[in-house]
Amino acid sequence: MCASVLRAAILEVVDNQLRENTPPATRLTFERLQREGHSVSKAKEMIAAIVAAEFFHITEQKQTFNETRFVERLDQLPDMPWTDEEGD
Repeated sequence: MCASVLRAAILEVVDNQLRENTPPATRLTFERLQREGHSVSKAKEMIAAIVAAEFFHITEQKQTFNETRFVERLDQLPDMPWTDEEGD
């Protein structure tokens, strides 16, 4: 899959999460990032990075969606929480 198509698909996931307010942590994070001075597009891109990391776990490591891990990573933004992955 072309990188631009993949990027657009992940950003669409973020838009869907924001529109549907599922999970609520996505909207809360989006609003927090904007209050902290990040643009709409930058806030969505940061959230998209967390979505992409969760996709990785689902597809490559044969794990199911882990909402707790997802929310914990959102809470760490704008720092990118690429910490000890072996413990996941």
